[in-house]
Amino acid sequence: MTATLAFPLLVALIAIALAFDFINGLHDAANSIATVVSTRVLSPQLAVLWAAFFNFIAFLFFGLHVAETIGKGIIDASIIDPAVIFAALTGAIAWNVITWALGIPSSSSHALIGGLLGAGITKAGTAVVVASGVIKTTVAIFLSPILGMIVAILLVALTSWIVRPVPAKTADRAFRRLQLLSAAAYSLGHGANDAQKTMGIITVLLYSQGYLGGEFHVPLWVVLSAQTAMGLGTLMGGWRIVHTMGSKITRLTPHQGFCAETGGAIMLFSATSLGVPVSTTHTITGAIMGVGAARRASAVRWGVAGNIVVAWVLTLPAAGIIAALTFAATRLFR
Repeated sequence: MTATLAFPLLVALIAIALAFDFINGLHDAANSIATVVSTRVLSPQLAVLWAAFFNFIAFLFFGLHVAETIGKGIIDASIIDPAVIFAALTGAIAWNVITWALGIPSSSSHALIGGLLGAGITKAGTAVVVASGVIKTTVAIFLSPILGMIVAILLVALTSWIVRPVPAKTADRAFRRLQLLSAAAYSLGHGANDAQKTMGIITVLLYSQGYLGGEFHVPLWVVLSAQTAMGLGTLMGGWRIVHTMGSKITRLTPHQGFCAETGGAIMLFSATSLGVPVSTTHTITGAIMGVGAARRASAVRWGVAGNIVVAWVLTLPAAGIIAALTFAATRLFR
């Protein structure tokens, strides 16, 4: 067990974790609302309220398996101390802020996992890495956009066949209404998977300080705090990233928006039920690319998509390097 942290410092570190969750919601608001805003089904103001509500209530529908994976499935929980948590959060927050300012939809999940790995390895070497958890997460990170794209393409084909006899205006009205449901479903998936990552961080911090009675479990107040922080962040929006996601990759119709959100939600529900922390950003981006490509390959602005992929590749090592440097710096002041 690590040395006990003074209670005010423990509270401050939890506040930093919740700040990451808030920034996660701010950064990833586009994941939930980009399609419904770009198709003009909802105004930006109503869209963020819609998304924030379903972000918050997500804990009512899903277990906490993702929180457990983040808390003890990336690096050995026994070596985690406040300095590791602080460095990991600093790396993740710094990279989120950088990409948010540039309007690039990078992954908060990547950033947090990279931060944990960077800080943990700097403290105790590569032996602390939980290989099974990292492999599972890494595979999911690469598969989620691909599977999101495939599912979205299949949904476009299926729904196009279903509504073929229906007049175009009638079908458009129907998909506008259905988009409210698909946006709600994606927001549920986003709130369930992403908020649990902060829950895992706070829980492992409490565990390292002996506040959980020796048993790793996620307290209810941690669940409610994380969901609230993410919901508030979503309310603040992330309009530059909304623009990138909703119109720069491909122009969306209500039909395509419904298929992209539904395909993404299916992927998030599946991953969350299996306890796999995936990138909501990657998932919805893959789905949006899929619905665009289903129309025609040239409908997707592959140059913009390529820039997003570069951000995906850079996120984990960039956040890891920032976290490693932060952890090393904390040693200098001990």
